[in-house]
Amino acid sequence: MSALLIPGILLALLFNFVNGLNGAANSIATVVATRTLPPFRAIVLAAVFNFLGPLLFTAAIARTLGEGILHVDSITPSILVVAILSSAVLLVLATISALPISSTHTLVGGLIGAGIAIHGLQSVILPHPAVFQGLLLAIALGAMVGVPLFFLLALTFHLPCGRTMLAGFLVGVSLSVPFLMITGFLSLSGFAVILVFIFISPTLGFLAAFFFDILISYLFRYSHQNVRRKIFRPLQVIASAFQATSHGAHDGQHAVAIITTLLLVEGLIPGFFVPLWVTIASALAIGLGTLFGGWNVIERVAKRITRIRPYQGFSASVSAGLILSTMVNAGIPVSTTHVINGTIVGVGITRGRSAVQWGVFRTIIAGWLITIPLAIFVSWVLARTLGLLLPAM
Repeated sequence: MSALLIPGILLALLFNFVNGLNGAANSIATVVATRTLPPFRAIVLAAVFNFLGPLLFTAAIARTLGEGILHVDSITPSILVVAILSSAVLLVLATISALPISSTHTLVGGLIGAGIAIHGLQSVILPHPAVFQGLLLAIALGAMVGVPLFFLLALTFHLPCGRTMLAGFLVGVSLSVPFLMITGFLSLSGFAVILVFIFISPTLGFLAAFFFDILISYLFRYSHQNVRRKIFRPLQVIASAFQATSHGAHDGQHAVAIITTLLLVEGLIPGFFVPLWVTIASALAIGLGTLFGGWNVIERVAKRITRIRPYQGFSASVSAGLILSTMVNAGIPVSTTHVINGTIVGVGITRGRSAVQWGVFRTIIAGWLITIPLAIFVSWVLARTLGLLLPAM
């Protein structure tokens, strides 16, 4: 047993705690925005169900992170410690800066950066060239369907053709790729699927929440606003609990992946089997982090992107919960931040393009795009620095 085992486990739990701080906004943004629950009650609700999430779902996400990013024979305790340490630092800085970034992507970037620094590029599991052929086919299929359809919408409703066709391309691709994966015509895994879903997951969240909002608005078009509020406020609490459970089930597995991989490379377990104590400790860490909450992140996500009503909060939470739970069961690590922010924009834009604060959203998107490259760089620098200071590393 190496000297890094215990520090590695503690750092992984700390990462889940910090993840809870930054990810608290993901769990309760909508219920705070609509004032359905006061912030403290919302935080407690999110903490409880973030804790329950990892206990109720499979460990497929942990397996993907543990076995799908780096070759198992090249993983060492030092790589895992550097990856989790650099990821935690980035999450703390993002929380202080009120920027909701993806903990999944900081961890993935951390693993890749540390792996490259210590063992070179050959330690990273790169996609097979055939994967790109299938992906290009999926992109072409989505574009062939989405672009012409949205072009007709632009002509019909006198919308800007360029932006509308670009939206059609993104929507078409975001639907074609998951469809071809589900039907078995496209196989994506590991780092490839994470990169692709950086763009797909927020679009799926946007589409699901947008059409769910439209459906509810149509079904309750003759009801008074007070009636809607009485119906959807309690439903929104239930939906937020579902969303927090799915969020915890996804992000709670980050520490599970690191700790289980540590136990595996130390020879303490025969294969990638998650001990129950690892799941409970990881769930407790993210639950406690959520309880303390990253209030500045909550303020930005809950109140500054758009103003939403209880039925819209219900639509956003249900949509995010369904997408995240599906991804958890499929073992596809996505950004919970991307999905949930996508749903908030989806319900907001039903009131018109001007209802969304695009400046705030563009800042968040910029954070999404730089997260993995930044995490790779920080982890690489940290690994090289520690390697010089501690040559035995």
